[in-house]
Amino acid sequence: MLLLIAADRIAILPDSRLRAELTGPGQMQVGRPGVLGLALRAEGHSRPLEVQALLEQSGEADAPVPVAGILRDGRLALSLPLAPRRRGRIVIAAFWLRWRAPLGLIEARTRRPAGKTIDVLPAVYGIREAALQFFSQDAVHGMKNQRLQGEGTEFETLREYAAGMDSRFIDWKRSARHRKLLCKEFRQERNQHIVFGFDTGRLMLEPTDGMPRLDHAVRAGLLLGWVSLRSGDYVGGCSFDSVFRSFLRPGRNMAYFTQLQSFAAELAYRAEETNMTPALTGLHSRLRRRALIILFTDFVDRISAELLLESLQPAARRHVIIFVTMRDPLLARLQSAPPADFLSAARAVIAGDFLRERAIVLERILRLGVHVLDVPARDVSGALLNRYLLIKQRGLL
Repeated sequence: MLLLIAADRIAILPDSRLRAELTGPGQMQVGRPGVLGLALRAEGHSRPLEVQALLEQSGEADAPVPVAGILRDGRLALSLPLAPRRRGRIVIAAFWLRWRAPLGLIEARTRRPAGKTIDVLPAVYGIREAALQFFSQDAVHGMKNQRLQGEGTEFETLREYAAGMDSRFIDWKRSARHRKLLCKEFRQERNQHIVFGFDTGRLMLEPTDGMPRLDHAVRAGLLLGWVSLRSGDYVGGCSFDSVFRSFLRPGRNMAYFTQLQSFAAELAYRAEETNMTPALTGLHSRLRRRALIILFTDFVDRISAELLLESLQPAARRHVIIFVTMRDPLLARLQSAPPADFLSAARAVIAGDFLRERAIVLERILRLGVHVLDVPARDVSGALLNRYLLIKQRGLL
């Protein structure tokens, strides 16, 4: 046996003859798995050899899994999966390699330093495609010169009245002067200010549909930001939790989308209780004109929402506010579950109480003149985009 072990030790591939090179992207997106490429090369080794590789990583990503492949003619290319779960940074400190001798009595392990960092950005895949598809189908304001009567606030021109036109837009003074009926036509304003408010408190860290609520909010904000910038509006943002954290001054043009994306990538996850008062106060002091404020936040019960209601009331007098929350699927499942025993019945009653209190708070917010969106996380982007278009068409800004 000792002779077999010695012979196997002599026949094993030496560590010094195995070359390895790790390659991969410098940036990845939340919720979109990627791969790192590992190229192995063993000069002068022609015998097939099974090699296993494992990443040594740190950061918010799925646990690494070993990947195996057969080294043939001294070459092997492996694809190591990497799935980030949150925004931030993933550090690949090193990777491990393992292979065995021909008889399987000796196993070699080696650790190769990598020193590679990957920045995890907000999930923006599909945003440009969805926005471009939306523009091509519906021809949103800014893509084409549209004259939407009664839906704009900026005067465009006068046109002679014809059958089928709305009589509410007849300009009687100019009609009397020219002795024929003339109608006013308006167009959409394209220089409105859109500001996103991202709550980075503890409630927004709860995962739903595979990502934290904050990442769903960031994705919806980036989609609407793309559409708004394409329409000619000014887009900015801010972040808050217990205090007012950061502010991005509204800007325009499509080149500004890069700054909006960088701002969203720097939003940190914080396990702190959200206080809406300093957030809206800090935002109000920085906005010089009427704007559309989109707040991505959440609350638990009526008691924690009292301070929220007091803070929204003065801000709603000056600005147009969209209050966006994400419906918790767990409460709906607990409430609708059949009561098989006393514990499940108690859970259904408590879940129903939470949902009833939530509906009461949302109704009170709605009575303040605030637009309320309480939808599942997967439907936030579409619902927010539709509400934005509705506000623009009605000329509420």
